[in-house]
Amino acid sequence: MSTHELYAQPASATGWEVPAAGSAHFTWDYDDGRDRLLALYQKGKDKQWDAARRIDWDLEVDPYDPLGVPDQALTPYGTPYWDRMSEADRRELRRHYASWQFSQFLHGEQGAMVCAARIVQSAPDLDAKFYSATQTMDEARHAELYARFLHEKIGLLYPVNDQLQGLLGDTLRDSRWDMPYLGMQVLIEGLALAAFGMLRDTTDKPLPKQILAYVMQDEARHVAFGRMALRDYYKQLTDAELREREEFVIEGCHLMRDRLRGVEVLENFGIPPADAAGMSEKSEFLRLFRKLLFSRIVPCVKDIGLWGERLQQAYADMGVFDLGDSNLDLLMRQDEEIAERLDAQRFAAEEAERVAEVAEAVARGAAD
Repeated sequence: MSTHELYAQPASATGWEVPAAGSAHFTWDYDDGRDRLLALYQKGKDKQWDAARRIDWDLEVDPYDPLGVPDQALTPYGTPYWDRMSEADRRELRRHYASWQFSQFLHGEQGAMVCAARIVQSAPDLDAKFYSATQTMDEARHAELYARFLHEKIGLLYPVNDQLQGLLGDTLRDSRWDMPYLGMQVLIEGLALAAFGMLRDTTDKPLPKQILAYVMQDEARHVAFGRMALRDYYKQLTDAELREREEFVIEGCHLMRDRLRGVEVLENFGIPPADAAGMSEKSEFLRLFRKLLFSRIVPCVKDIGLWGERLQQAYADMGVFDLGDSNLDLLMRQDEEIAERLDAQRFAAEEAERVAEVAEAVARGAAD
């Protein structure tokens, strides 16, 4: 079955071509490079995994409640539109919301794969090229597993959100070599980590929990890479050059804040665009969700040295300025530890099953 047959709304059959500017950068300096980046590169190699094997795809998923999130998280909840819905409509709405969220994750991961490949091409230092090569593989794996989850478990996809597509386009069209880092590693990856984490910590469904936890284990390394590379580079820039990057961050943050509405879903259920936008803006859950989504971005932006007065004011206006003091290293360690604990629990359960099977076989042999 073609993916296009599964889209809730028409998607371009020809894909999307983004004219890319900038140069491919070769270096003939093959020395050891920076210890921190080479250690991250080694970790990237050590932590490669197979989405077809590490994920338990045999786990059942109810496509009409794939994430198990409470109805209060759905934007129409408590409105006349919700009251008029039948239970079948509400089940379908849950399916569409999960599809919309995971579809944006999927499109974002493809964008991350393209941006990581772009960094391999344009980064001036060999250690950064090495690490970006491992990240390109990571992002391909993430796109693979989100696509499989949507195809096999939900059976419905949504096209890329306009604001996400806009940020990806701005990131890729910029000729400066550091912009794929800033747009992808800091903004889009930071947003993704927060969104993944919120769902990972609220879902009671084992398959999406596995997917989100294991993806976040990889993403923690990617954000660390962006921080290392940009922190070093931005120390060399002039005030004017730093302000240009801060303007890019401000615009990108506004785009991402505005994309987190899911109005496409509501319009599919016959809700007028103006009502859909109004309900999304008033939703207490979405207001909290939008703030939490910046919990990874604001401290990262501050850490890499982009913290001018205009940027600080923009974050104050968004109500997320206080997130600048969050402990990003602690959050990243927790992401890795959660994935490791999940692995340990799964391995322990599988070992217990094997022990039980052996015991049963021994008992049958003794009885015979």
